[in-house]
Amino acid sequence: MAGEPVSALEATLADYLGLRRALGHKLDDAGRQLAKFVAYLDDIGEDTVTMHAVMGFVLDPDLDPASTVPSRRLTAVRGFARHLSGIDARTEIPPAGLVSDRPRRRTPFVFSDADVDAVARSAAASTPFPFRAATLTTMIGLLAATGLRVGEAIRLERGDVDWDQGIVRVRNTKFGKGRDLPVSPSTLDALAAYRRRRDKSRPA
Repeated sequence: MAGEPVSALEATLADYLGLRRALGHKLDDAGRQLAKFVAYLDDIGEDTVTMHAVMGFVLDPDLDPASTVPSRRLTAVRGFARHLSGIDARTEIPPAGLVSDRPRRRTPFVFSDADVDAVARSAAASTPFPFRAATLTTMIGLLAATGLRVGEAIRLERGDVDWDQGIVRVRNTKFGKGRDLPVSPSTLDALAAYRRRRDKSRPA
């Protein structure tokens, strides 16, 4: 069964990606974005790259403006437009810097002691099982006291706490490096209480 006919822009895009990849560029994300761009040009009836089409594609209102997608789209389209300009003199190459390449980070919410207590109480009330409630509240307290990532806290084992030095050893971090976190006596007391409860209900 014959496939659908390929447009001139689709053929040019295939040549462009083939050439760049032959030179060692992977262009996985760029290839996906450019395929969407060529489809967008077809939808709006354009047969070449114009600034109007570029802005409509890059600043798509359905995209999250705080993401990096608009800047990635612009970078991909600029490369393709430079290639296309050697074939089609009507091509308009968008200038760099039309959109910011820095994602706008949301303002972090800093939990107060009262907020942490409220979250811990809510977590404890979410389960009818006392040991699970103790696990959740201890986990939330540990996260609040140390700034650990959730995955790091979940991976902690009994031997990762140095009770004499008051240190929690973090292994297998996001960047593959370990670190030692000094903790307060009250945090050690909370961990020790949880350890006793765990040993009582879940013997090793």
